[in-house]
Amino acid sequence: MEPLRDEDPKEIGGFALVCRIGVGGMGQVFLGESAAGHQAAVKVIKPSVLDEDTRARFMSEVESLRTVYGPFVAAFVGADADADRPWLAVEYVPGPDLRTFVTEHGPLPLAETASLGALLAEGLGTVHDAGLLHRDLKPQNILLSRYGPKVIDFGLAVLAERRTTLTATGFVVGSVLCMPPEQARGEHRLERSADVYGLGAVLLFAATGHYPYEGPSWQAVALKIEDPATPPDLTGLPPELGPLITDMLAPDPGARPALPEVIERLVRVIHGRGLTALQAKRRLTDLTPEMAVPQLPAPALEPAPDAPAYTPSAVDPAAVEDDERTDAAVPAGAGRHAAEDEPGGEAGSAGPSAPRETALGQDGNSPRNGKATTTGVRPTAPLRIAERIRAAYAREARF
Repeated sequence: MEPLRDEDPKEIGGFALVCRIGVGGMGQVFLGESAAGHQAAVKVIKPSVLDEDTRARFMSEVESLRTVYGPFVAAFVGADADADRPWLAVEYVPGPDLRTFVTEHGPLPLAETASLGALLAEGLGTVHDAGLLHRDLKPQNILLSRYGPKVIDFGLAVLAERRTTLTATGFVVGSVLCMPPEQARGEHRLERSADVYGLGAVLLFAATGHYPYEGPSWQAVALKIEDPATPPDLTGLPPELGPLITDMLAPDPGARPALPEVIERLVRVIHGRGLTALQAKRRLTDLTPEMAVPQLPAPALEPAPDAPAYTPSAVDPAAVEDDERTDAAVPAGAGRHAAEDEPGGEAGSAGPSAPRETALGQDGNSPRNGKATTTGVRPTAPLRIAERIRAAYAREARF
């Protein structure tokens, strides 16, 4: 991440931009914060890649993304292809992408690689169930978090199909390296097996640090991918993963396994290491480093106006004055409860009355001098009035 630059917008689609996350062939990615404090990854798309027809297809695709849910798919937040600066916002995942992680820390161990593949296959399954394809799987589009991996950027897959974008700087290398032969040939009617190939290329990179085909230019890589006589480079791949990755990278789309079979075979690899699928997932997430997430600066507090200090008191001055007037009006020695002063009250009534504490004599059983004396603080006048009303209602109630 890096700070915003002078030429960067300060707000997009209702999101206040916090910092830069990265840049890609489609545009610049920012960390945005909504008015309520929800953070999202906001990708500002280059207007040059959105002509009138592509804008319409883009909006149709992102509307479909609203139906995609799953723990391993970054949730869709919003998009506007008609804006002066078209944008797409998805859930912000505070973790490194797979390419960055492998570059800095090396390939993943076997069990962690198998867990990564099984979890991503489940995530892709939710995309396919919604009638969508990713079409641009690559390590940069796999984010690692403390809760598991997340697939991102399938909302821009429709743009990746445009042949003109293949020459965009920084875009081709990441896309062609994991592209299936049928897509490299320019076919646009892709099937789910295209994503299976991309997932196989991602897992090969996770386990070895290299791609199935590499070369000095994207054209050289594409020629190798399209040639069925050129097998993928599986150097360094653990033998437990060799048969599955070979099948996933098959030149013939019909020969590639479906996602449920991919999950089953990867889980068998995990069990072969003496682990459950959940234990392998925890080992994978334990590798993910903690990341400090930037946020907008807190607003400056306005100084509070000067006000006299308030000291709570157990005695209500108004109640004291009221007590003094009441005591002056009651004859000395009168021992009736407050409720007995109400109209209709009778001495010795069994109805409820305001609670009164008596001071016990030295023997702890009887009042001193045969008189009841109050201790503590008397209820305020409003409380006594309310208690009188309650007591009177209790006497008159029939239930």
